[in-house]
Amino acid sequence: MTDVRTAAATPPAAPPPADPGPAPRRGWRSALRPWVPLLALLLFAVLPYSTLSLPGVFDGPLNAPGTLQLLAICLVFGGLAAGYDLLFGRTGMLSFGHALYFAAGVYGIDILVTRVGLPLWSAALLTLTGGTILAALLGAVALRTAGIAFAMVTLAFAQVGAILVARDFGGLTGGEEGLPLDVSGLPELLVGVTNTVNLYWLALAYLALVVFVVHRVAASPTGRVLAGLRDDERRIGVLGLDPYRYKLVAFTLAGGLATAGGVIYCLLVGGASPHVTSSELTLSLLVMVVLGGPGTRWGPVLGGMLYMYLDHRLTAFGTSSAVDSLPGVLSGPLSQPLFVLGTVFILAVYFFPGGLAGLASRLGPLRSALASRRHPPT
Repeated sequence: MTDVRTAAATPPAAPPPADPGPAPRRGWRSALRPWVPLLALLLFAVLPYSTLSLPGVFDGPLNAPGTLQLLAICLVFGGLAAGYDLLFGRTGMLSFGHALYFAAGVYGIDILVTRVGLPLWSAALLTLTGGTILAALLGAVALRTAGIAFAMVTLAFAQVGAILVARDFGGLTGGEEGLPLDVSGLPELLVGVTNTVNLYWLALAYLALVVFVVHRVAASPTGRVLAGLRDDERRIGVLGLDPYRYKLVAFTLAGGLATAGGVIYCLLVGGASPHVTSSELTLSLLVMVVLGGPGTRWGPVLGGMLYMYLDHRLTAFGTSSAVDSLPGVLSGPLSQPLFVLGTVFILAVYFFPGGLAGLASRLGPLRSALASRRHPPT
């Protein structure tokens, strides 16, 4: 009897687990995605060795000095837009005076090399330090306000800088004529048309540095606080964190990155001109970020590079014989680069609200529909 009860109380053995089968394989696109940034960096690094010609895209082969200079400028503004996105897209601060710190880099390196006679690397270090300190000081004042008042304060600071440059303050800036860079104080590797490739690599290194810094900040606890400030600043204050301090860190870092970009830009164009102090440059940065996709990793970079490429190429296109031969109704608007850029921007914002960075996700359903038509389910 005891044996029967024991057998009845014993639960039946659990069935063996079903074989889940082989683990699902990751697609080659998913496996390749983490390596795309490195592959793109290597591609841009070896691009000066290519003699490929792209008619209509560039005036000469890829390794021509003119093409490399245009690409280098696009790289610099891609990094500049990524740094500005640290303010606008990731922290939610709309600054109308970001061009001031870019101009501080351009004029700072030019004045220290041309007027003072310092070596390039000493002048670059002093310029970067001065531009970062300037951003910290002005940010400490501007961040006492918020919203549209903050935008107006930053614009006022930038206008003061533009006035000082235009009036040739202290006889240092050259006024409206600008200040050519004294190349006698530069290393030989950065002087001359044949060394444009070295400046190109310097611009590429700047872009890589900005992307790395912005990505590291965004992935850190500080970056999560900045994202919280963008979404709801009061909630960050309720958590016991100081929003002012975190916004000042973002403002100072973005200003320092812009100053570094100004140093590279001055070496690329061989001097400084007053247009780098204009508020139009900051508005252009805003357009670059919106065009690429604010708050994304690669959107501002793509937006900045595309905007500067179009800005340079449309200027040449507007004065070409092909445009002149068109009827006046068409040749007039097409000869104005800003009109064409504005049209492209309006169309891009209307059809792709998330910018270039969101283009893949918006085209995903279209690709799926085309794939389903090619391979209908059985």
